[in-house]
This record gives sequence, structure tokens and C-alpha cells, in this order.
Amino acid sequence: MASDWELLQQKLKSRFDSEMDVDAILFMIGLQELGKPFQRYKKDQKLEIMHVAICTLMEPFGFYEYLGRDEEGWPHWKLKENLPFLDAKQQNNLMVGAIVDYFKKEDFI
Repeated sequence: MASDWELLQQKLKSRFDSEMDVDAILFMIGLQELGKPFQRYKKDQKLEIMHVAICTLMEPFGFYEYLGRDEEGWPHWKLKENLPFLDAKQQNNLMVGAIVDYFKKEDFI
């Protein structure tokens, strides 16, 4: 039986006709949360979009508090608690779990 992560990856591959790694999924979530149509973004803007995704994903764990949107429509959060030190594998596991939770809430998986 496939894990929720494997199921999500299969659904995304079917929908976008391409494999998606964690960074690509974070970018997609950030775009979704930003609510702006896709356009060309500069590298620093892409990092900001991924930060939107990370804040969105970490908010349910109590690490961030949503503050609202600025005049340009960008969402902002306040850091409530620093993330604990995690090695690369632990960071990946935390992100994967948060991504799966996000898509479950969206009824995608």
C-alpha cells in the first residue's frame, strides 16, 4: 500500500505530467497561498514564495502566527517559536509530513 506521500506524488505527477520534489511542491503551495497567477519571478521572489509555503505549513504546529496581507497582497507571519535544530533527514520528514497534511486539508489526497 502506498504511503500518503507516495500517493500525493503520484497525483501531482498525473496532474502536472512531471515528478515534483519537495522544493517544487513548496513553490506550488506558495503560489497557491499567494493567490496570484503564475508569472515569471526573480530568484529572490521565488525564495519569498517558498517562504510563504513554509510559514503556511508550519503555522498549524505553532511556529508562526498569521498576521494578514500587505498592500501588495503578500501574506505575512510572525515567528512565535524557533524551529528546533533538525538534521537534513528530520527537516525533510517534517516538511513531507506538513505537505501531506496541507493536501489532506485541501481534499487532494
